Amino acid sequence: MASTLYVDRPSPVHRLNPVTKLVALLTLIVVTFAIPYWWVAAFGVVAVVLPAAIISGCGGRLFKLGGAILLPIILVLFIVQGLTFPGGRTPVFQWGFITVTVEGLQFALGIGSRIICLVLASLLFVLTTHPGDLLSELTARGMSPKFSYVISSTLQLIPAFRDRADGILLAQQARGLAVGGGVRGRIKAMMPLLTPLVLGMFTDVEERATAMEARGFGSGARRTVLTPVRDTRAERIARWVMPAIAAAAIAAPVVMGAM
Repeated sequence: MASTLYVDRPSPVHRLNPVTKLVALLTLIVVTFAIPYWWVAAFGVVAVVLPAAIISGCGGRLFKLGGAILLPIILVLFIVQGLTFPGGRTPVFQWGFITVTVEGLQFALGIGSRIICLVLASLLFVLTTHPGDLLSELTARGMSPKFSYVISSTLQLIPAFRDRADGILLAQQARGLAVGGGVRGRIKAMMPLLTPLVLGMFTDVEERATAMEARGFGSGARRTVLTPVRDTRAERIARWVMPAIAAAAIAAPVVMGAM
């Protein structure tokens, strides 16, 4: 199995500089959470994330992963906020002691739209950005190699965790572990996996730390990039414009509230 969610495609989105995509992601998140309207997050998904996913050729993979992550979160969010929102005054549905309010659903819509935008944009960044390119580019721009490694390694955390869990499960099944019997049986089968999975992750951290030291991550010497990452003038300009947009989004509610 692959140790990263990155999907290799010859698309314009993949060819963008990793730092440009990182700045775009952070800008979208700041704008979405700074302006308190659900339609801002919806616009970010429809106007930014969806076109980029289609252009990159990762739309199917994005919505498969996004659906698996978001469906239970959004479902629980609407149920809980619809039923328990403290400012709820206008009932939409009532059955016995259960009352779903308009205010609760509106609050859930605002939070849910932001979560959807955050998750889909982050997944798209992971799917279209190779961790090695991100590490090289961040290091080339003067960031500490250790800190750059921490950022790039987060792109590989979930696949590595999944691969290790699958390997342990196969090994346990080869030794006679029964998997099945409904939800209860699956939960029971998960218990023998927890100890080797947690201990294995600690061992993996130690091995990575040793490998980092062996490759001179602690050295203060200036490094050269083996494979330069593409960077255009338009992208450099965009990296200045996007933070300005994020700053304007933060300032706009404050200015509007003072008027």
